[in-house]
Amino acid sequence: MQKKTLRIATRRSPLALWQARHVRDRLLENHPGLEIELVEMLTRGDRITDTPLAEAGGKGLFIKELEQGIQEGRADIAVHSMKDVPAELPEGFEVTAICERETPLDAFVSGQYSCMDELPEGACIGTSSLRRSSQLLAGRPDLRILTLRGNVQTRLAKLDNGDFDTIILAAAGLIRLDMENRIRDLIPAETLLPAAGQGAVGIESRQGDKETQALLQCLNHADTHACVSAERAFIRCLEGGCRMPVAGFALLEDNRIWLRGLVARPDGKAVISGDIDGAIDDTESMGVSLAEELLEHGADKIIAELQQDSRE
Repeated sequence: MQKKTLRIATRRSPLALWQARHVRDRLLENHPGLEIELVEMLTRGDRITDTPLAEAGGKGLFIKELEQGIQEGRADIAVHSMKDVPAELPEGFEVTAICERETPLDAFVSGQYSCMDELPEGACIGTSSLRRSSQLLAGRPDLRILTLRGNVQTRLAKLDNGDFDTIILAAAGLIRLDMENRIRDLIPAETLLPAAGQGAVGIESRQGDKETQALLQCLNHADTHACVSAERAFIRCLEGGCRMPVAGFALLEDNRIWLRGLVARPDGKAVISGDIDGAIDDTESMGVSLAEELLEHGADKIIAELQQDSRE
């Protein structure tokens, strides 16, 4: 007997609600008659807006309350931006479906300048991401990087208020909120390697909830799932999160996956990167192999240094 009602846990930000409604609408297209309820929740990550994400506790800040809602029976599934989902999920949970990816690239957003190359010496950039700031500083050590937190609208308001020369945001979020006109340039992956899972919407459910998982299979995009799985395996092997400048990005070409990964010091003075390609059904071992290669080439020293700093 098919489930009659499905409750979706979601954050309250405009982008999170867009994602939850997108999942709801896609499910209704495939399962007419299904009742769907959005259960809006406020997460710790939404409440802490004046502290860099790495210092506040990392990615889990955005999903812990949603998982708790599922655990307590107040919701059946949770919808996330996959870049916000820790590489290791708590016991009893799984990412059941990953929707087709929007562009994974970062967006250059500015009122004055049209691209990175136009930024003058000492320009001020707003971002909450160590991944972004470390790569930007590697190429342009003269830049001033300032913390930027809050939802998309809040960040844009700070830019418009003159707090920054430019801000860097995930392009997918701007596109989904019909703000594509704010994108002055898409920053190539060669300049700014994206976060693992960026641009992809994932659906988390309880392990063993076969009825719910069967409903969700119509939303799973196999190619996106394979690419994101490779990226997350790479991050998982490095134990990387928001506290560490780590990037992972996979592309599918001719039924093979090309995965590139990166580990950097926050100041951008050391960047270890590499790439690997393999079969689409071998994503886990690809991610692990690339991570091990980077660790052998010096990433282990960067990670140990960052872990030591976080304990002090």
